Amino acid sequence: MGISKGYVKNASNNKTRGGNKLDKKVLHKISYGLYIISSQGNTKANGQIANAVMQLTAEPPTIAVSINRKNYTHELISTVKKFTISILDKETPMSLIGTFGFKCGRDINKMAHVSCIQSKSKIPIVTDHTIGYIEATLINQLDIGTHTIFIGEVTNTNLLTDSKPMTYEYYHEVKGGLSPKNAPTYLGVQSKNEQHKEEKKNG
Repeated sequence: MGISKGYVKNASNNKTRGGNKLDKKVLHKISYGLYIISSQGNTKANGQIANAVMQLTAEPPTIAVSINRKNYTHELISTVKKFTISILDKETPMSLIGTFGFKCGRDINKMAHVSCIQSKSKIPIVTDHTIGYIEATLINQLDIGTHTIFIGEVTNTNLLTDSKPMTYEYYHEVKGGLSPKNAPTYLGVQSKNEQHKEEKKNG
């Protein structure tokens, strides 16, 4: 399909470097899900909300997840070299998302508030509002500044329900959810009113 010369000229005027602002809301048009990524240290397990998860290959099955370098889950995955992914359903309450997305596992025991199982990897798997889970062993990682992309070979999977998955668009537009500051899709500082609404929903 052809593009008119006028359109190309206008598009070229959208400067994106040298201090000019990007419209980062465009990035929200990329499709995401909502997941809990978990791992475990010697004495404590932890999990966090993530949206940047994708399958890379089919044979062998590999999966990638982007985690902020400041997060406790990042520390655990880097040490243990294993992680699990719980795929959340559309009915996941904001209280669960609040615990795993807006609180730090260094300060609280997040796993004390949910149902978990252990399977092949022996890493806790959150099963509350979980459609299915994936267990993976770390095989590679890529430093991308604020985040690390952890690449894992899938070692086990299990489908628990036939519920519909939570999408990041549904989380934002229907549930009115916001992005945690350490999320790769964080757009900037929230207003005090937005922060108050999020805290109220999260209990």
